[in-house]
Amino acid sequence: MSQHQISLPAKLINGGIAGIVGVTCVFPIDLAKTRLQNQRQGQMVYKSMMDCLVKTVRSEGYFGMYRGAAVNLTLVTPEKAIKLAANDFFRHQLAKDGKSLTVFKEMLAGCGAGMCQVVITTPMEMLKIQLQDAGRLAAQQQRPVKMSSTKLVVTNTMLSRSYNSGAVVAVPRAASAIQIARQLLQTQGVSGLYKGLGATLMRDVPFSVVYFPLFANLNQMGKPSPGESSPFYWAFLSGCVAGSTAAVAVNPCDVVKTRLQSLNKGSGEETYSGVVDCVTKILRKEGPTAFLKGAGCRALVIAPLFGIAQVMYFVGIGEYIMDNSPLSLLSV
Repeated sequence: MSQHQISLPAKLINGGIAGIVGVTCVFPIDLAKTRLQNQRQGQMVYKSMMDCLVKTVRSEGYFGMYRGAAVNLTLVTPEKAIKLAANDFFRHQLAKDGKSLTVFKEMLAGCGAGMCQVVITTPMEMLKIQLQDAGRLAAQQQRPVKMSSTKLVVTNTMLSRSYNSGAVVAVPRAASAIQIARQLLQTQGVSGLYKGLGATLMRDVPFSVVYFPLFANLNQMGKPSPGESSPFYWAFLSGCVAGSTAAVAVNPCDVVKTRLQSLNKGSGEETYSGVVDCVTKILRKEGPTAFLKGAGCRALVIAPLFGIAQVMYFVGIGEYIMDNSPLSLLSV
């Protein structure tokens, strides 16, 4: 890529298609990840990923596994497009005289990509998590709550507390993403959609720093010769390995982000004033292993998602569309 002029519109199309295909395939696992990460000790509704999916289908039907998928499918196109295209752009800018990028420059490009994507990622995750976690809260309401011997807990899962304010807002359980977004905008402004921005940056920037250099080097190993591309299956496997590795590496940050962005709280569940408060309370009450909740699910989500993304880039659907349409005038 350092030797050729890149087409940003084509990269955006490739990233968008990859995001839609990938999310459609792995969204149920992502739902299980969110619900497992939000569980607290003594209030365990699900034992594992499979247990979560089985119980979800039984209580909410097959499409219950796709709660929040609409907002994800709507926003994942610009999100993945920005992430992948930004990395390509920064790599192109950092390359000199056609020479290979150093690992440091690859990490720098990944860091830039991670910082760009949070513009879309934060509100997308904010809305998605509310919809994904609704079933867990409903299931918890139907279970007997273990009461603390030192204090009484009010059982009302429909009360939600903003993590950085003391205001308690009633959110309808069946609210749609549009209703939740409208309510947040009316009560808290644009900042309401960007709660957990710091935690999202903590997750996405390190993820990109790990993923993109790792993928580039793994993919390089599959090239028959320096001037040729690696086979599509090698690009897919490289994306899977790099994606799952990066996903597990940043899972503690993902747990913190999920907790901070969950507006609806179950009975007796903690509220958090920020990242440090969240980390401190999780360590004190649930132990270090709580930061690994949903790690397996997240790896299973990210691996095929980025494997598919890299195959889309390999196939070059975006380039084909740009070369065979009037949009070719927009190539840069």
